[in-house]
Amino acid sequence: MSEQQHRHKSGFETRAIHAGYEPDPTTGAVIPPIYATSTYKQDGVGGLRGGYEYSRSANPTRTALEGNIAALEDGERGFAFASGLAAEDTLVRSVCRPGDHVVIPDDAYGGTFRLFDKVEKVWGLEHSPAAVSDVDEVAAAIRPGETTLVWVETPTNPLLNVGDIAALAGVAHDAGALLVVDNTFASPYLQQPLTLGADVVVHSTTKYCGGHSDVVGGALVVRDLELAEKVGFHQNAMGAVAGPFDSWLTLRGLKTLAVRMDRHCDNAERVVDFLTSHPKVGEVIYPGLETHPGHEVAQRQMKRYGGMVSFRVTGGEKHALQVCERTEVFTLGESLGGVESLIEHPGRMTHASVAGTDLEVPADLVRISVGIETADDLVADLERALG
Repeated sequence: MSEQQHRHKSGFETRAIHAGYEPDPTTGAVIPPIYATSTYKQDGVGGLRGGYEYSRSANPTRTALEGNIAALEDGERGFAFASGLAAEDTLVRSVCRPGDHVVIPDDAYGGTFRLFDKVEKVWGLEHSPAAVSDVDEVAAAIRPGETTLVWVETPTNPLLNVGDIAALAGVAHDAGALLVVDNTFASPYLQQPLTLGADVVVHSTTKYCGGHSDVVGGALVVRDLELAEKVGFHQNAMGAVAGPFDSWLTLRGLKTLAVRMDRHCDNAERVVDFLTSHPKVGEVIYPGLETHPGHEVAQRQMKRYGGMVSFRVTGGEKHALQVCERTEVFTLGESLGGVESLIEHPGRMTHASVAGTDLEVPADLVRISVGIETADDLVADLERALG
């Protein structure tokens, strides 16, 4: 079956396992080898085998990953990077120029905010925050003639706000801007933004795509070949590419993404059921709840509601910190999307960089990444920690 047939005719799980790589013609190896090489023998000057000359420009293991994630996001081209932030920075410099403007989420991931506020701003790129759940607010934040990117996360990190991708794409395109969707929390299995009108998908592949907390990486997927040429040029020119072993680990993770995400969602729903009835929990934030303001949109554009859950405790910041420190099955740590459950205090950890800004998160907020352990053990662990 050809790559195009995989992309357009096969189911998600089939694409996850087969897209991007055909068994090795020499050995029949069904898994891509780790091409641990920096350079390639040329058959005469400029006579490249398969287009490979130097592994910053292209590496066969990375090529397999890039083809696979493009197929999963239903895009035309994929690009793999050394981290999610490397992917973001490469995209920004591919599309924006000093003097341009970007709209970002008003509860963006702290690293994304830091990139725009401390790195790109010095370069001459302005940014304005807006609530991704409010299409009118996003539209009002756009500066006609200046805004080149409308950047959204959905669900957002860590408040799990939901943006209507199709509506936001319309607003962005009416202003001549591109819509960029950070799809890290949902993963390609639960949501495909390009099919809803987005122009670029961003991933921290460290999270659900890799899925095993053993690799750091990032990816971009685009649906326009002209934009792909710009991104490809900057990927090579800037050089923050995924190495062959990291690419191999991420590709291995993607093969089991569907089955992992279903278990993440099953367990998250069990945890949410427990938290919503606990007297020491003031609010549970999860798009799967009918009380969530973005539930209807999430129901329309997501397959399920994900493994990320945030909640606010009734005892303030001190209690939130105690809960984070008391768990045993939930590991206290940053990051998310691995097979193991993680717990963190966003205000002191992942989102410390937005403290004192308009993007500051509540001090009584706890964020959990629900893993694939036995659900009863996860509930019992949180019950003990809440005390």
